[in-house]
Amino acid sequence: MISSSPKENFSSDDWLEVGTIVAAQGLKGELRVYPDSDFPERFEEPGVRWLLRPGETELQPVELVTGRYIPGKKIYVVQLMGVDDRNQAEALQGCKLLVRASDRPTLEEDEFHVMDLIGLEVINQPTGENLGVVVNAIAAGNTLLEVKRHEPPVPAVEETDKPSKGEITRTSKIKKIRSKPPQPINLLIPFVKEIVPVVDLQAGRIEITPPPGLLDV
Repeated sequence: MISSSPKENFSSDDWLEVGTIVAAQGLKGELRVYPDSDFPERFEEPGVRWLLRPGETELQPVELVTGRYIPGKKIYVVQLMGVDDRNQAEALQGCKLLVRASDRPTLEEDEFHVMDLIGLEVINQPTGENLGVVVNAIAAGNTLLEVKRHEPPVPAVEETDKPSKGEITRTSKIKKIRSKPPQPINLLIPFVKEIVPVVDLQAGRIEITPPPGLLDV
C-alpha cells in the first residue's frame, strides 16, 4: 500500500507538516486532508510526500497521484498510490503529511510559512504590551493566529478578619472565590496587514494594531 522506499526519522527541523488525514472519502481509497499549509500545490501536484503515523517517529514516502480542493469544507481530497479502497484509506486516519523543510515554495512579499510564525511573541503596538505567543495558525477565510496569552499577575489579596474556627460565613466564601486569579484565554488574531503590520522573524516577534474589541475576551 505504501512505498517500500527507505524510511527516514522525523526531526522538526528537517520537515514541514502540511496536512492531517482526517477521514476516508468514498470507496476508492481517496483521503480527506485538513491543510496546515496555504500552498495548494502541496495537495494538488503529483509527487512524493512523506507520511508520519500517530505515535511513530519514522517517516514513510508516499506518492501523491491527484488532489483537489473542496471549498465548502475547506479540505483537500487526495489519492495516494497504492491506497485503492476505503479500508486502506481509513487505516491512515490521523496520519500527518509532510515535506522536506528544504522544499519550500518561493514566497512573495508579505508571505510567510506557517511554521515560521509559531513561537513568535505578540506585541500590542500602541501600548507595547507583550500579549503572548503564537501557538497555532488556523486556516480560514483569512488565516487566524492563535495566541496563548501570558499568565496575568496574581492580584494582591487584602488581609481580612478570618472567621473563628468552625465558623464559615457567606462573606468569607465570596472573598475566597474572588481571590482566584483570572484564567488566560487564547486570542484569535486575523493575519492581515491592517492588524499585523510587523512580522520580524529575526527578532522573534510580531506587532499588532488591534481594532476595538479584538482583545476583549
